Amino acid sequence: MPLTDLTLAQCLALRPDLDEPADLDAFWDRTLQAAREAGGTPRHTRVDTGLTQVATYDVTVPGFAGQPVRGWLHLPAGADGPLGCVVEFLGYGRGRGLPHEQVLWASAGHAHLIMDTRGQGWSTAAGDTPDTVTLNGDVPGFLTRGVDSPDHHYYRRVFTDAVRFVEAARAHPAVDPDRIVVTGHSQGGGIALAVAGLLPGLAGVMPDTPFLCDIRRGAEIAGQPPYTEIAEYLSLHRDRTETVFGTLSYMDAAVLAARATAPALFSIAMMDPVCPPSTCFAAYHRYGGPTDLKVYEFNGHEGGGAHHRRAQLAWVRDLFARPSDSTGTSALHDPQLV
Repeated sequence: MPLTDLTLAQCLALRPDLDEPADLDAFWDRTLQAAREAGGTPRHTRVDTGLTQVATYDVTVPGFAGQPVRGWLHLPAGADGPLGCVVEFLGYGRGRGLPHEQVLWASAGHAHLIMDTRGQGWSTAAGDTPDTVTLNGDVPGFLTRGVDSPDHHYYRRVFTDAVRFVEAARAHPAVDPDRIVVTGHSQGGGIALAVAGLLPGLAGVMPDTPFLCDIRRGAEIAGQPPYTEIAEYLSLHRDRTETVFGTLSYMDAAVLAARATAPALFSIAMMDPVCPPSTCFAAYHRYGGPTDLKVYEFNGHEGGGAHHRRAQLAWVRDLFARPSDSTGTSALHDPQLV
């Protein structure tokens, strides 16, 4: 598997100048305020998974425009007192799946809230979350859904759902609201970065080979989907380049990450054809809080896999064990090569 992008030395020196809309903060303030004003109350229903050491709840949270978004909440059985919580966002094309599939974080003694990604699950009959608009002639996928305007774009809805999921976690009696970490792989990593930029007060952020970062460069160099959806769309709509990238600048997780202050553990894979490493490094270099980084030099989009899960488990354990650092001081570490 060859290098798909710049060398590690070039990525470490990279400081891209990304387009940032002048009204970016006002756009997201307006969007999130509207979702909060839509009201609604999170619901949690216990489900029988056959597991004895993890208690699982079917969750519904009011998301964008108050629309119901599904998820799973896993808690260690018999846990006493508010727990640190890992809120997880999923990779591209993945719904929340079956309730017993992802119990790692609860097995480690933490609360674990998984957000279904609207429109990407199996079916509404299976309890997944539908999106609220149709493709309207866009190419297959989600990146160009509603790309005519940031108000209509798919990821406006998804990022809002994600913020509301974290707010629901903060309100749950089993969760310590001061010990919440957001995480995700690929699309989920990009969502986690966006949430970190939009919602203050997180304990930590773990973006794993994140998608939705330096989106224009991703569209120009990625060899595999989903970034290729943008190139395909613009190959058909040759006169819409400025509109497309103008809309996507509101959704760029590398732009939003500059507003984050929570500590972050990044992972980046140097042979990733899906999320080229230079796009992930754009978010890493722009990130506003303290950062740790693990670089997987000879891996593709799978990144560190189980080895990185082990690193994340140790990072979260240490993070939850120490007092909160409210200074917001950035302490960049040398990357750890794996």
